[in-house]
This record gives sequence, structure tokens and C-alpha cells, in this order.
Amino acid sequence: MKSITYIIPCYRSADTLRMVVDEVDSTMQSITDYRHEIILVNDASPDDTYEVIKTLCQERAHLTGINLARNFGQHAALMAGFSKANGDIIICLDDDGQTPANEVSKLIKAIEEGADVVYAKYVQKQHSGLRNIGSKINDLMARVMLGKPKKLYLSSYFAVKRFIADEIIRYEGAYPYVIGLVLRTTKNIVNVDVSHRARLSGISGYTIGKLFALWLNGFTAFSIKPLRMATLIGATSAMSGFIYAIYTIVRRLFFEAEGYVTGFAAMISAILFIGGLILLMLGVVGEYIGRMYITMNNSPQYVIKETISQER
Repeated sequence: MKSITYIIPCYRSADTLRMVVDEVDSTMQSITDYRHEIILVNDASPDDTYEVIKTLCQERAHLTGINLARNFGQHAALMAGFSKANGDIIICLDDDGQTPANEVSKLIKAIEEGADVVYAKYVQKQHSGLRNIGSKINDLMARVMLGKPKKLYLSSYFAVKRFIADEIIRYEGAYPYVIGLVLRTTKNIVNVDVSHRARLSGISGYTIGKLFALWLNGFTAFSIKPLRMATLIGATSAMSGFIYAIYTIVRRLFFEAEGYVTGFAAMISAILFIGGLILLMLGVVGEYIGRMYITMNNSPQYVIKETISQER
């Protein structure tokens, strides 16, 4: 019998996790062609999330709990889950109940019809304003930097075939970005419409800092376009400076030979502008070099502190 693995990254979800697991199990009772397992990855949640995970794993043989040593972020938690997944299809969803596990049959059907990857597309999103803004920026970044098709909707609720999961876990870099790994592996990606629920309790674990770190991962780990943009901006600035220098010389020689005084304020502005651009571009290059250095030192994507499951 074919199998499905559910991966659920967990953070501050002590109040909602049992309901999500119950919904997955209830839904799978009507999908008789597949057996399933659930992998719960605790990303060093400060509440009682891991205690809930341990209780669930003791109650149900098809659950595996992973406890990370510190907070590594959602994508690192997904990578930890992928490393333990055994299913022919791997499905990732949230721990807060907003992603409807009872509509998973839509994702499974799309995979069975030939798609390599299926992303849930929310008919009406119930995320916070900050999360919605972050999603839009993330979508724009994925289009510009990673070549994501404009009409493809990305979300945290998605399904992949086994070979996609195998390719994802081959990545050993210190800064995993699952969307980038998917987009570089296949173009056979589709969307299916699902509903989206309001958050049952608490607030999103994504802060501005975490969203910024996620975007930075996306365009520095899987694209060199920022470096090319830096080159283009530098070339444009240099050409502008050269043209302005020619203009100044011509003006001095032919139009204002007497009493011509160069603009001090304009000169200072130009220096600050060009200097700022240089520092910005050096920062981009430094970010790439720093990440290369960390990766060369074999910095781990995640560290598993404990794994719990019943003997099978």
C-alpha cells in the first residue's frame, strides 16, 4: 500500500496541535488507498508544545516527534521532517489549524494526476496584515530571483512526490529555503483551491526579523541576481559620473569660462550617494561571502535533540 507522510513544524502550538493531528487522522480514514504517518517537529517552542507532542506519540504509533535543540526556523524544521519521511507523498501543513487538513484529498488527487508538487491556494486568506505583506514580498522575491511563474501561488500547505523530497534533502547548505529547492528541481507545479481558516489561538510566529531572514535566505542561497544587480548599478553610477564630468568640463570651457564655481552641495550629495551605493553593494557581496564561510565550516541546518516514537 502507498503511504503519505505529513510534516508539521510546531511552534507555540500547544493549544492547537492535538486538533490538527485529530483532523489528519480523521480525514485519512476516508482515504483508504494510503496509510499515513505524521512527523511533528518542535522548533524549540517556549511553551508546552513538545510535551503535547510526546503525549501524542505515546498514544499513536504512526506519530514521530522531533525536538530541535534551538529555534532554527520553519524551513529548517521542514528539512528535519523530510529527513525522517518515508511516504510516497509528503504533505506539509501548519500547526495552527489554519491549513485545512480535511481538504488534503485535493492535493493528493493533483499528485495522482501527474503533478510533481502541489501548493494549496487559499480562496480567502485569514492571515494577519503583517503576514500578508510578508507573503506578497516573498512572492515577488521568488518571481524575480528564483524564476517562479507569476500565476503560481506559494503557501505553507503543499504536497510533493517522493523524488522531490529526496532531492530536497540532498541540499546540505546551512540556510535551507524549501521553495527555492522545489523551484530548482521541477517546473511541474500546480495549485489547488482550498479554504483558509482564522487562527484558533495565539499569534503568528513570524516577526519582521524572521520574515527578513527568510527573504535573505531565498535570494542569497539560490540566486546570483543580487550580485548582477550590484554590477549593473555600479556600472550605471560610473557612467553617470563620467557623463557628468564631461558635462562639467564642456560647461567650464565654453559657457562659463569666467566666475564659474562648482557646486559644493552637489558634490557632497554625489559623494554620499555613490559612497552609499558602494557600501550597499559591499554588504551584498559580504552576505554571500559570509554564508559561504559558514557553509564551508559545516554549520548544521538543524540539530535534533531528541526523537520520540513508538516501536513499529
